Amino acid sequence: MPTESPAPADTPRTPPAPAAPVPAPPPERAARPDPGPGPTLREPVAPVPDAPAPAAPRGYRAVFAVTEFRAVFAAHLLSLLGVVVSELALTVLVYDLTGSPLLSALTFALGLLPYMIGGTLFAGVADRYPARRVLVVCDLLCAACVAVMLVPATPVAGLLALRCLVAAIAPVFTGTRMAALTDILGEGDLYVLGRSLLRIVSQSAMLIGFGAGGVLLTVLSPRGAITVTVVTFLCSAALLRFGTRDRPARAGTGDGGGTLLKESLSGARLVLGDRRIRALMLLFWLPAMFVVAPEALAAPYADAIGAPPAALGLLLCAMAVGHIGAELFVGSALSPRNRSRIVLPVAAAGLLPLLVYVVRPGLPLALAALALAGAGAAYVIGLDQWFVDAVPQELRGRAMTLLTAGLMTVQGLGMALAGLAAEFFPVHQVVAGSGIIGTVLTLLLVAEVRGTAPGRMSDTEGRDGADRHVTSR
Repeated sequence: MPTESPAPADTPRTPPAPAAPVPAPPPERAARPDPGPGPTLREPVAPVPDAPAPAAPRGYRAVFAVTEFRAVFAAHLLSLLGVVVSELALTVLVYDLTGSPLLSALTFALGLLPYMIGGTLFAGVADRYPARRVLVVCDLLCAACVAVMLVPATPVAGLLALRCLVAAIAPVFTGTRMAALTDILGEGDLYVLGRSLLRIVSQSAMLIGFGAGGVLLTVLSPRGAITVTVVTFLCSAALLRFGTRDRPARAGTGDGGGTLLKESLSGARLVLGDRRIRALMLLFWLPAMFVVAPEALAAPYADAIGAPPAALGLLLCAMAVGHIGAELFVGSALSPRNRSRIVLPVAAAGLLPLLVYVVRPGLPLALAALALAGAGAAYVIGLDQWFVDAVPQELRGRAMTLLTAGLMTVQGLGMALAGLAAEFFPVHQVVAGSGIIGTVLTLLLVAEVRGTAPGRMSDTEGRDGADRHVTSR
């Protein structure tokens, strides 16, 4: 971060040599002669010491000191709140139109399933076109899709198709924004803290957005509540258009849609074909796949332990609260080096709190276990730095788009598998089993990540990795 510079180095700071019985002051301190007779000079004025430069902001404050990031942060907050409100309102709208619980639930599922399709087939957009243009166009396309949902003549199939289209656009937008943060904040600690802030906003928006959506639906119709999402997408587009700089694309543009698809698929092959990048990406995905089991089964578990209806909301919020608290602590209290040190130990132990479900805990113990499991996700702060260090700049947009798409997909898959297992086993055993299986697989993955660390690969792998991973810093 640039800081205010001290006084110029050429400012005179030494007293002048005496040239007369009365010492002459420095030229810039000498007063003008009095208008009276004689060349009488005023007394020399003592030099005033320079005021100390203000301390540069540190931690999260340093990130907010970047004007462009403030625009990105505000746009993220607005669009995310709008998406959460629209998900709730659209679910209610589909149920009102059809009376079908299946189609209502499918509305939520369609928010996750198209992520991998959009993230794989359209990932090349993130590197092929200037980031600001991609972000603004994505927001405008989403606003247009949601606006069509407001038309009363839109059939239910059309509503679900538009929901899929918005979900397919989302990973391209998120991956492009993640890559653009390295241009706005650099590739070091500011980038890591910026990503942390956006994650905290995402977790908080889930808590606030559903509450706000519920309040809106008490005073507005479902389509009226969806209108809010159109406004938030348009505001997000305006903030990104006028609040961020226009930068060139990371990679050269092609000459057709086929080339774009080819770039997207080749980018996925390059990213997943690199042992180090693949291992780091899996370390994002694997724990997230298993940690969602208690959230997916919160309703049947609350019923199984005879908890009151309000307990369901607590079970759904506990993990997010633990995540937010841990991420704020790690981001503000630990140095970059210490954040890096805790990545593998915390990732390996992050799912262990779910083992408490073996004893079919009551509500207080279950909430504590969920909060601890949420806190285990704080390892991703250090993992963000490892990932951006490993991915070449020309692949960064595609790699981060694929990372986002895969993360959402594996969470949806984890929820589906947990629900399927709960058809055959008690809910508390399914959650505990997720903790056990997830921990074993994560330990194996931790060994792989450790084996691909710089300096630990074979000579051939080290040379290839250097060719692929070296970026200017």
